[in-house]
Amino acid sequence: MNALYIICGLGIASLVAEIVNLKKWLVVLITIGIATAAAVATLDWNTTNSYFNDMVVIDNISIAFTVLICLSAVLWFWLSHDYFKDETHITDQSALVLFALVGAIILTCFNNMSMLFLGIEILSISLYVLAGSKKDSIFSTEAAFKYFLMGSFATGFLLMGIALIYGATGTFDLIKISQFTADHHSTLPGFFFAGVLLVMVGMAFKVSAVPFHFWAPDVYQGSPLAITAFMSTIVKIAAFSAFLRLFLNCFSVVQNTWLFTLQAIAISTMIVSSITAVYQSNIKRLLAYSSVGHAGYVLLALVTGSSDANGVIFYYLFTYSVASLLAFTVLTQLEKSDSDISLTDLKGLFKSSPILAVGFTIALLSMAGIPPLAGFIGKYLVLNLALSVGYIGFVIVAIITSLVGVYYYFKLIISMFQDSPDAKQQSISISTRLLIYVLVGLVLLAGILPNVFQVI
Repeated sequence: MNALYIICGLGIASLVAEIVNLKKWLVVLITIGIATAAAVATLDWNTTNSYFNDMVVIDNISIAFTVLICLSAVLWFWLSHDYFKDETHITDQSALVLFALVGAIILTCFNNMSMLFLGIEILSISLYVLAGSKKDSIFSTEAAFKYFLMGSFATGFLLMGIALIYGATGTFDLIKISQFTADHHSTLPGFFFAGVLLVMVGMAFKVSAVPFHFWAPDVYQGSPLAITAFMSTIVKIAAFSAFLRLFLNCFSVVQNTWLFTLQAIAISTMIVSSITAVYQSNIKRLLAYSSVGHAGYVLLALVTGSSDANGVIFYYLFTYSVASLLAFTVLTQLEKSDSDISLTDLKGLFKSSPILAVGFTIALLSMAGIPPLAGFIGKYLVLNLALSVGYIGFVIVAIITSLVGVYYYFKLIISMFQDSPDAKQQSISISTRLLIYVLVGLVLLAGILPNVFQVI
């Protein structure tokens, strides 16, 4: 819980930083503060504590996801230094990012439906503004508007679902809801199950699962690149953490009601995203569909209902986030010369900047699931978990879609290693080089020593 207090304090401090003339060192202080929050969170390991009349529960699962969010945020602030270079808006932008982190952390530890709604809204409202923060771009404005409209509809579904669940059980508390459904399983009214499905729709939007993914490509493309990286990693981690707490814990008693629907969503997400990604030439849109596809693999682990799903999903999200941050670090360098990066812009990258090409290649290979990189172990664990509960058909679909993913990832890799007379030498700062080395090291280390990162 102290980690949440620290992030809140950083957000408030960011708002007043302009008054006390701390803008120059603000991002550095924020990064140190977030790293401190991650360290403080680990002090509660192997303990279970509740706060605010049991509306928030801190346990090992919430701590693990909180630390993952904080560490991802530290790396994100590292790669997004260009986003904060304009000191005119640095306090506003950093405050919005920090309050989005507050919402993300709430989604890891909520034990009450009202806290779920609060966490989602704090996260979402901040992102609506951040998506449109590139004021000189009409596409950024469009992304913010589209994200706001679609997000509002999704929130409506979520609120209606929460209302129906409360009407059936008389409580917002997750533990009490679970106990009530166990004690009255045969007499639950039909609108309770409708409420569960509506909550699922709201959460599926947040993780951009098919068919609630249509906002993702346009919002990812139109948003500033740093915000796209934030949505692709930190937001995804937080949303799946909430998904786990709801459907593996609270609604596990009525699993037969929602399992088939979630299975259909998982399979559709893997199939639709892989097919659509093949036809993309814009890199940000391709990575958007890639993000949708990875959500399908996480959902496949979730629908197994296994007690090992928490650990598998945590490891998968960790490996995906690191690889995604590595990819966006490279794209941040390329965007300096071209605001809309396409496949042709990658030609000759290896010749002009080997470190960028190799870093991007490792990120793509990890996402594709090529051994011995971390992404391979993540997909292996998901498929092994699905096989353990007899989901042979789902595993076959997952393997086929993964092979399709290899095709469109390798399309990018091949383009980077092609010669191009127009390729320009890239100037890379020492900070960016160091970040690439750190991210590449994490991808390799998590693939070679996966047990070290399977903390839950």
